Amino acid sequence: MIKLLSTLLLSISLSYASGLLPPKADVKYEMNFTKEDRCLVRNLNVYKDPRWVSKIELQNGKILFFSSPKSMLEFYHRPGRWFDIGVKSEKDLKDILVTDYMTMKVINARDAYFIYGSRAISPAGDDLVPFKNKADADKFSKEYSGKRTFRFNEIPDALIRLINGRI
Repeated sequence: MIKLLSTLLLSISLSYASGLLPPKADVKYEMNFTKEDRCLVRNLNVYKDPRWVSKIELQNGKILFFSSPKSMLEFYHRPGRWFDIGVKSEKDLKDILVTDYMTMKVINARDAYFIYGSRAISPAGDDLVPFKNKADADKFSKEYSGKRTFRFNEIPDALIRLINGRI
């Protein structure tokens, strides 16, 4: 019985790794902001510079817009500063979205690559520039003097405070 289960698990693993099973479907994300939507952190109109817009959708359906990835990450790391929103843990967050700087497509921030230290300036000032794939991030980093590439889960609160001039 154990040998049978082991063989079955191994064959499923190999099928998935070799691409025989269908790939994970791409989820299509949307921002859907209006002229009235404002950044929760900086109170800026987000429609004025759509290349930088970020969004968090909460499990309860509430939508939060941000003028830049830096502003979104400021909220993400310290949601207690906006206690009236009611976010107590990451479980309260459904989707975290950013706009790919090169393609202008909405992407999942948790899967994105972020460039730190480039010459690109968002409405919030120095910022992290998001990309869906590493090749685009590397190309941008070379052209705009990026200092480092981060994945979402690698971005510490200390970096956001540094970019904001709070260290």
